Amino acid sequence: MGYDETAIRDLTRRTLDLWRAKTTDLAPDVMYQPASAYLDQERFEHEVDRVFRRLPLVLALSSELPEPHAYKALDIMGAPILLTRDAEGTARAFLNVCKHRGAPLCEAGSGTSRRFTCPYHAWVYDSTGELAGMFGASTFGEVDRDRLALTELHCAERAGFIFATLTPGVSFDIDTFLGDFGALVGSLNLGDWHIHEQRMLDGPGWKVAWDGYLEGYHQEALHPQTVGLNTIANLMAHDTWGPHQRIVFGRKSLPEIDGVPEDEWDLDAHIRLIHSFFPSTSISGILGDFCLVSQLFPGPDVDTSTTIQTVLCRHEPTTDEERALADSFSALVLQAVRDEDYRVGFRIQQALKTGAAPELVFGRNEPTLQHYHRSVARYAEQPA
Repeated sequence: MGYDETAIRDLTRRTLDLWRAKTTDLAPDVMYQPASAYLDQERFEHEVDRVFRRLPLVLALSSELPEPHAYKALDIMGAPILLTRDAEGTARAFLNVCKHRGAPLCEAGSGTSRRFTCPYHAWVYDSTGELAGMFGASTFGEVDRDRLALTELHCAERAGFIFATLTPGVSFDIDTFLGDFGALVGSLNLGDWHIHEQRMLDGPGWKVAWDGYLEGYHQEALHPQTVGLNTIANLMAHDTWGPHQRIVFGRKSLPEIDGVPEDEWDLDAHIRLIHSFFPSTSISGILGDFCLVSQLFPGPDVDTSTTIQTVLCRHEPTTDEERALADSFSALVLQAVRDEDYRVGFRIQQALKTGAAPELVFGRNEPTLQHYHRSVARYAEQPA
């Protein structure tokens, strides 16, 4: 299933029908969630273990490792990670920890290297994680080099993204996990897009932060000068593939095509698509020339999170005008997330501690939130 003209036309028609009916896709009923789901540290640690440490997470875009021997080192939820692309082009994931005495092999960042040399005692590893060299090997003593290879994490590459688990020894079937959603996201061809900018954002607790990615009910009130300028609030078509979700928002130009023959519609102009990999990667705005990918990870406690925000352009900007447009989109999404969503999110995180709102309520017009929190609960109930 790909996003050809027929698929976009169908989604546009579906969203237009909702607008005509003055409604949105609805859940069967209202759902309540105790505030403790956002505040209790013990519950947080259990859910993080079952959801974020045992399921495949998006750790990078495929385009961040564009060629053999490319690498990226980063810290994810306290785990030092080294992503590599070996000589055959296969993406791999390791704990960025030398097996001699535990030093990180390289600092956070990316580049190209066939070898990774530990800064402590100059042990050398290759892009497959094998121990390729030891300083002073003749005096060190006999060792089993296979035993001293880097700790590898189960890793798979699909749909323009690199997935891995954070827990050694935990494996997954990526095609089963993604289902048909993987092919749908793959049809976006994000691996061919240009990375214009990437940054790290500090956010409030994981659930408070992530809730904002899953609904448009708040857009007119909170984002009147950013995303709310162009998006119709409280209008959303919603689909699910297992725990993964797609949101279709109507742009404010949508009413202009009411009564216009469908073959005259500008299919890039009237809807906005958001694809959401469970548990916390959002791909927003693939129609048009810009896209925002957000990878959100819980912090060390229930009050904090970290987001990797990546701004993509369909083509690398080459003129001053194109660069200005890309910079403008980047500034807009930074303002909307950091200065609007997360600013309010930090206040919510603190306000919940007062007990004034002992439970949170998700309306029928927020089916995405209901689906997400039920998915978290389902995975949290699974044995380790």
